[in-house]
Amino acid sequence: MIRTLPLPGCNLRLSRFVFGCARLFNAGADLARARLLAEAADAGFTHFDVAPSYGFGMAERDLAPLLKSRPGLTVTSKVGLYAPAGEDSPASAIFLRKAAGKLAPALSRAQVDFSLSRARESLSGSLRRLGRDHIDLFLLHAPRLDLLAADEWRSWLDSLRAQGRIGAYGVAVTSAESALAFLDHAPPLAEIIQHPDSLDLREADALVARGRAPQLTYGYVAAARQRQPRLGIAEILEQALRRNPEGALVVSTSKMARVQVFAQAAESEAVQCHAPAI
Repeated sequence: MIRTLPLPGCNLRLSRFVFGCARLFNAGADLARARLLAEAADAGFTHFDVAPSYGFGMAERDLAPLLKSRPGLTVTSKVGLYAPAGEDSPASAIFLRKAAGKLAPALSRAQVDFSLSRARESLSGSLRRLGRDHIDLFLLHAPRLDLLAADEWRSWLDSLRAQGRIGAYGVAVTSAESALAFLDHAPPLAEIIQHPDSLDLREADALVARGRAPQLTYGYVAAARQRQPRLGIAEILEQALRRNPEGALVVSTSKMARVQVFAQAAESEAVQCHAPAI
């Protein structure tokens, strides 16, 4: 099983690997997606990462039955990037829009909106689609400081946390530059940072240089497959776990067999952590 650990900087406890649902819609029909999520939970994933834009809202809807049947699971959702035709389209319409987006990318490109009015609507929609009354970790999705009023966002997020509608909050960034901008100019919004990292470019080192232990990192397998094709999946995961020894790694797949590869890597690390010193 995948061990769990407290996420640095908050009281949320996550599985060492977090199941990212960005590619969930690629797993096939409803039943196939449900089986993939159940397989992940059976393998020891206790935390799932979704967003309104993932699967054009379908990822949140897919996750709802699993969360209902296993109330101990926790979830991240996000705000700021939205599905181009809304988050409640049927699967058939989503499939057609994704297919059309391959020819005309604008048709499937996420919409950016960091107004608080849109954020309030989004949170209500995410809670409804997830079938929950709270979100454990609530992240601003690829935010830009010039597009949001930081003080107003902090006040709103603090009020949501006081109401119990969200737990921890933070930012899900796509670059070290974005993370450092928040640390420099809006640090209260960056209590939790979900940050890209890779084995060769080591993007998360920018956080370490600021005295911030990596919390949530992602992107290792995709980056290595592109730039270090000789590395096998097991080796990539082993090195990735060493890159972020105290936090959690967001991984995603649409393949059932890959879930077990993730679980085996996490189990191997756990065994090594508990092995007696010689």
